[in-house]
Amino acid sequence: MARTNVELDDRVVKEAIKLTHLQTKKAVVNYALEELVKKLRRKRMLELEG
Repeated sequence: MARTNVELDDRVVKEAIKLTHLQTKKAVVNYALEELVKKLRRKRMLELEG
């Protein structure tokens, strides 16, 4: 795993932590990236089938 420094919108991070019940910013960012990848893979598969 690589270490990366990013500036995050604290309001959005706090809401994401509340909604996901995850306890750390790192967990929220990893979760968000995983969900984004899943969503884009599904979209791509649907486009290829279409």
